[in-house]
Formats: sequence, structure tokens, C-alpha cells
Amino acid sequence: MKKITFPHFKWRRDKKEKTAKRKSSLKEMFGNLLIKIGFLRIDRYIMWQFLSTYIFLIAIIITIAVIFDYNEKIDKISSSHASWNKIIFDYYANFIPYFSNLFSPLFVFIAVILFTTKLAGNSEIIAMKSTGMSFKRLLRPYMISATLIAVTTFFLGAYIIPRGNVARVNFENHYIKKKDVTSIDNIQMQVDTGVFAYITHFDNQTKSGYGFSLDKISGKKLVSRLTAQTIEYDTLADKRYSWTLRMYEKRTLRGMCEKVERGDKLDSTIMMEPRDFFFVRNQQETMTLPELSEFIDKQKLRGAAGISTFEVEYHKRFAMPFAAFILTLIGVSLSTEKRKNGMGTSIGVGLALSFGYILFQTVSATFAINANMSPMLSVWMPNIIFAIIAFVLYKRTPQ
Repeated sequence: MKKITFPHFKWRRDKKEKTAKRKSSLKEMFGNLLIKIGFLRIDRYIMWQFLSTYIFLIAIIITIAVIFDYNEKIDKISSSHASWNKIIFDYYANFIPYFSNLFSPLFVFIAVILFTTKLAGNSEIIAMKSTGMSFKRLLRPYMISATLIAVTTFFLGAYIIPRGNVARVNFENHYIKKKDVTSIDNIQMQVDTGVFAYITHFDNQTKSGYGFSLDKISGKKLVSRLTAQTIEYDTLADKRYSWTLRMYEKRTLRGMCEKVERGDKLDSTIMMEPRDFFFVRNQQETMTLPELSEFIDKQKLRGAAGISTFEVEYHKRFAMPFAAFILTLIGVSLSTEKRKNGMGTSIGVGLALSFGYILFQTVSATFAINANMSPMLSVWMPNIIFAIIAFVLYKRTPQ
């Protein structure tokens, strides 16, 4: 019996074959390109093992962390009558990326220890070295993977996660810690060079206050004073620092002369915002890198105290990604040799070092906040110490 071929099906089959050939040629071309730059199949294998183990560890450990966190806070959450929508989307949807990013160096270290020890136990590293591959060459895929993780964690921690932390921190302060700060009395701050603002009372919910005055001083002389019964922050304005003063009076002093101006309403630009008045718990975690930098500069200009917490957070955003390289080097140096007792020793030493790093980081940050230690030095000190340890272990590893 003669086989009937429909033109439509033939066209689809030919199209699939052409697509498959195109994909195959692109894959071959990409593979040849990687080989030309010295990127071998073994490199892709190590990177896959590294990154897949890293992601698997995040999934497992963060799942356990969420369960423990919920069990610990279930009474407070229940008594606060928070809706499931807020619990899931405001709190845990932001809790997971925050702590995944925070403990990323720990996950990197454990991932390297686990799969490298397994490679060594299966004699795969011995086979690599027998082909003439040096330890330095073996490190290449590890460091490429560490670079991918470091760049990702930096951008997430600097720009993306702080946006979500706003909802998480607000949830914690309102439903768990129950430390909502809605108003403040007797605000005094320097808003610009020689310009000082005073507010008797400010309500953060209405973004308004009363008993406002703004003094401008040149040298030791008062140049002008602006007072108002009430002050309101314009949240709908196109630009920042927009305030509306009601029942205002402005006095300008020029020598022995005084100019007085009064009115019912005055729209003015004053270099302050409502968030400058309130220091809420973990506020530094809700700021992006540019916002942190601007806030620190602004507070220094005002002569404000207690900004070391924000400075520690600022420097930590830069220091944390470098930990991926340092702990990767330590992990590989500890795990490449095949041991008689299996991976137990390597994992034990690795866990001790990783928790030691986190403990050292926490203690040094506390010194910066409470003991007037340089925030930059306190944040980078764990990296410096562990970089020395990594270098010593690297030199002791057979090359």
C-alpha cells in the first residue's frame, strides 16, 4: 500500500529538522568557543555541581529556618491578628530572599566542601591532576562560580532586597515587636550648613507637626527665623523636601533692621523628610546603597550621633560579596585531598570555620556600634583574617 504524505506534515517535519540542526550547530559553535578560551567540559561540570549544590542548600536550610521562625513567632503573630496575606507576602516573601542573601557566604562554603569532598572521595580530582591539571587551573571554575554568586548577591543586597525589607521590617515592628513609632516630640536637627530646624511635635501618620521654627545662622549671628503653627510634608509633590507651612511668620535681620513677613500658607523646600525624624528598628536594612550613602552624609552634616549602625551596613554591602571568593578558596583547599575517614573531617572543619567567620563578623560589627571602632575596619576585619587563612591553606595544598 502506498504511503500518503501530507504536504503540511512534511513541512512541519522539515522545519523541526532545520531547527534541530540550527540548535546543534549553535551548541557546537558555542562549545568550540569555550574550548578556544580554555573552558573545558570539566569546568562546566564543576560549575554545575557548585551552583546546583549552593541552590539546593539554600532551599533546604531556608525552608527549615522558615519553619523554626514561624514556630517561634506563632503566638505573637496569632495575638496580633495579622492576616495570612500579610504573613505570607509582606513577611515571609521578603524573609526568604533577605536571609538567603545574608547567609550566602555560609551556603557557598558548605556547598564547596560538600561536592569537592565527594569529588575527592570518588578519585575524580586525582584523575584531573593526573592529566596535568594544576591546582590553580582547578580553581578556575570555582572562582567563576564564586564571581557569579558575588555579583548576584551584591546587586540583590544593594538594590533589590532593601525594597522588600520595608514590608518585612514594618511587619516585624507592628505585629511581632509591637514597637510602631507614630509620633515624636522635640525634634532638633541641622538641615543644611548653618540652618537649624525645630519641631515641637510631629505625627508620622498624618505627616504633619506643630510648633515649627527654622533658624539660619551666619557665624554667630542669627540671620533669619521662620516660624509656623503647623507644618505638613507634601507627599504628592514632584520633588523631595517639599513642605507646606501654615500661619507662618518670617523675620529677616539685616544689621539693626528687621523685616517681618506673615501669611496663611507658604510652600517651601526644606532639606529634611519625615523618615529623618524616626529611627525604627532595622531601618538600615530598608535602604538601598545610594539611600544609605545619602542618609549617612546627611546625618554627618547634622552632627547626629548613633549612625555607626548605618555605616556598618553600608560597608557590609561591599564586604559580603568578597567572602564568596575567600570561603571558596578555603573550601577547595580543605577538600581536594582524599581522606581515609571520608568527608567527615572536611565537613567538620568547614562548618567550624564558616560559623567562626559569621561569629567574628557579628562580634566585630558590635565593636563598631558599641566601642567606637571604625565601621569600615570592623566590617572588613573578618575578610582580612580569613583571606590570610585562605592564602596559607592555598600554599599548603599540593599544586
